[in-house]
Amino acid sequence: MKTVEEKLEYDAEHIWHPYTSMVKPLPCYHVSSAHGVSLHLTSGEVLIDGMASWWSAIHGYSNPELNIAAHHQLSRMSHVMFGGLTHDPAIEVCKKLVDMTHEDLEKVFLADSGSVAVEVALKMALQYWNSKGQMQKKKFLTIKRGYHGDTFGAMSVCDPVNSMHSIYSGYLPENIFAEAPNVKFGDSWVESDIESFRTIIENMKESIAAVIIEPILQGAGGMRMYHPEYLNRVHQLCKKNDILLILDEIATGFGRTGKLFAYEHADICPDILCLGKALTGGYLTLSAVLTTKEVATTVSSGITGCFMHGPTFMANPLACAIASKSLDLVNKGDWKVQINNIEKQLKEGLSPLIDNPRVKDVRVLGGVGVVEMIDFVDMTVCQKKLIELGVWLRPFGKLIYTIPPYIISKEELEKVIGAIKVLVELN
Repeated sequence: MKTVEEKLEYDAEHIWHPYTSMVKPLPCYHVSSAHGVSLHLTSGEVLIDGMASWWSAIHGYSNPELNIAAHHQLSRMSHVMFGGLTHDPAIEVCKKLVDMTHEDLEKVFLADSGSVAVEVALKMALQYWNSKGQMQKKKFLTIKRGYHGDTFGAMSVCDPVNSMHSIYSGYLPENIFAEAPNVKFGDSWVESDIESFRTIIENMKESIAAVIIEPILQGAGGMRMYHPEYLNRVHQLCKKNDILLILDEIATGFGRTGKLFAYEHADICPDILCLGKALTGGYLTLSAVLTTKEVATTVSSGITGCFMHGPTFMANPLACAIASKSLDLVNKGDWKVQINNIEKQLKEGLSPLIDNPRVKDVRVLGGVGVVEMIDFVDMTVCQKKLIELGVWLRPFGKLIYTIPPYIISKEELEKVIGAIKVLVELN
């Protein structure tokens, strides 16, 4: 295969891309390199990446400091098993995570990906109650329109009707779903918004092991932004009814919503916290599950005497070394100004679109800008137009949205906003 055309033909024939048909695959565009916020296509186009590689590349591509960290670690070891062994990159990244999260989150379990982090959190909650002799606590309570990943445990707490996983109903464990919050971030709190959740948790508390929820911002389930008081009430109800609270911050962590972690909007602390995506700056897959001393001690005091999970690539040294440097970049604090500037520009650029008859809603929070259309978006048409405009976005359903790298310039973000406006008119 010498030409790009031959490579793309092979790709379309043999390689299965995410959420794509093998019968009628969506077009794919061949990337030769990526630098800063730009994707360089082999065909010559240069695209501003408004997706930060699905939330992860917050520092941009080919970041010099992350590159140095990767090269330095490669010269030492790329991987070593974590069973019975440890190493500096794992120790360093865990210390930084403990230092930057809530003081009650003392214990860290390193996993492979966001979905696996959710699996770990769910298993941790089940094993916690098993260790306490409360075997009846096997259900998870969450809210509709949520998304927590593509593995089976994670799918069982995704929206049961509207999510991409509805075809697996009947096979997945049946969990409990409260109505999604309706009071938007920034609106006045309405107490009735928590009633569905409150009723369920009070009536079914004996069987609920944990609540799992995306704090403040629901991601792939609809990009919905809800009131911090809802999260605060969820936390209160969990404490009152002796139920663990798992927060899925895989997408929201490390500054994306305007706070270092989205739970800070409500000034609470979960029992279990899932982190991923931006953890390595988009370089390698890695996730982390943080929990309290009480949860870790209880799990470790049960019949098994340990937590029953151990991925082959757990605490991969190369990923940990890059993550450690990525956290150093986060801790410098530049993200605060960057996210504030992105939010301001997104609000100024996207808010007027609410007057367009094709648009149902416009919402912006931190480094996230969302335009919800009345009708479904034609992905193929949109993608082709975006290439012409020199911008990379990945609309889905009725949503056209951007989650750009934090380092994006004002001029580059203006181009992304302009592309969104074109897509609105196109649909």
